[in-house]
Amino acid sequence: MDNLTLHTDKYQINMMYAHWVHGSLHDRAVFEVYFRKLPFGNGYAVAAGLERIIAYIRGLKFGEPELDYLRSQEEQYAEGFLEELKSLSFTGNLDAVPEGTLVFPNEPFIRVEARVFEAQFIETALLNMVNYQTLIATKASRVKQAAGEDRLLEFGTRRAQEADAAIWGARAAYLAGFDATSNMRAGMRFGIPTQGTHAHSWVQGHDTEEEAFRLYSEALSDQVTLLVDTYDTLRSGVPNAIRVAKQLRERGKELKAIRLDSGDLAYLSKQARKQLDEAGFPDVLIVASNDLDEAIIFNLKAQGARIDSWGVGTKLITAADQPSLGGVYKLVAREKDGELVPVIKISGNPEKVTTPGFKELYRIIDKRSGMAVGDYMTLGQEDNVLSGAPLELFDPVHPYLRRTVTDYEAVPLLGPVFVNGHQLYELPSLDEARAYHRSQLSLFYPEHLRKLNPESYGVHLSESLWKLKMDLIAEHSLIT
Repeated sequence: MDNLTLHTDKYQINMMYAHWVHGSLHDRAVFEVYFRKLPFGNGYAVAAGLERIIAYIRGLKFGEPELDYLRSQEEQYAEGFLEELKSLSFTGNLDAVPEGTLVFPNEPFIRVEARVFEAQFIETALLNMVNYQTLIATKASRVKQAAGEDRLLEFGTRRAQEADAAIWGARAAYLAGFDATSNMRAGMRFGIPTQGTHAHSWVQGHDTEEEAFRLYSEALSDQVTLLVDTYDTLRSGVPNAIRVAKQLRERGKELKAIRLDSGDLAYLSKQARKQLDEAGFPDVLIVASNDLDEAIIFNLKAQGARIDSWGVGTKLITAADQPSLGGVYKLVAREKDGELVPVIKISGNPEKVTTPGFKELYRIIDKRSGMAVGDYMTLGQEDNVLSGAPLELFDPVHPYLRRTVTDYEAVPLLGPVFVNGHQLYELPSLDEARAYHRSQLSLFYPEHLRKLNPESYGVHLSESLWKLKMDLIAEHSLIT
């Protein structure tokens, strides 16, 4: 595997060099990863990417090839700086929500507390990994919401932005509810079930469609899915598939499925279902593909399409309708005179003003209903949350919108992954993370999960955190 240590932006190296020159490289700093806006107009996002982040951090190492490359740069970095890099490893703390957690705008789902030298360096890779995988997991979860209990197949490899995107995208899709992938490398690496049929070229490469189907069924008689739209789906493809299904049955085998990959999928699936049923094959499944996404699946189901399984590729793996998440990595506290002090970023765009300080994040669960009623950020660990004292939840944009919750459970979302550079977090299996995601969905009302026009889920600040933010805004607005 390639050394990913230089999977970073040059300005990270330049800032590290400036810290080394001025002797501030060992100062502590706290950064948070969050996003400002939900993708796809969705009501939630699905956190993903932690497994790869852990592997990246564990593998950090500046070897001679990396150091030689830095020597070639026009900045002419001092040899003492390169010697410092030679011994670089992550010695700080990293806290994160588990993969599969539902997350919302402006709340930290990864927190890094480390020497600024290290914390600054890992920004680019962390954002690259978590932005992509969270985006794809969120898209996959939307598709799952539309498909319901139908089987979902990830078919995106050939349209993904290169090999890594294909396998990590397949993993994110499986985490969020897909059932299988066509990518064999993803199947081998992550234990994801794999599934595939055959290409149109298999049919084109034989004298007749029936011959192509027959020879294919003889080769894979226990896993036969036939692609029926190479020539004419209803007058040729399905009838030939039925003939081969009868031949299979004579040998004690059964045709597993047919696949539709073009045309009016609603009409074709209903007619194909009728033909299969009348021929005595009610258990043969119908798989559909062809640039599907959650909107198309939703509409096809509304039209009564008789489709059992959906192959979703391009629009999933590329997140075609929104190809980036926009997650950010912002400094919220820095060391000054031996203490961590909160810092804030002010912006002419109100949504870019940061929330300062070392924060904890809780999911507030109403004990009577068992449902999530809001997320709650505090300045460190505040006793009132831990003791179960009444909480006043208010909208940080419209603070006059308030309510008090009493009978609740505050579930901490950020947990330790690395402590003083040592990995404490034991990664769950992918199937365990997938089950955890399903359990997360069960905590939220349908109004927050729906595909169109979801109800906003509240992310609230404690009174002390809100006051700190307002004080720092006032303080910096006086600076000229």
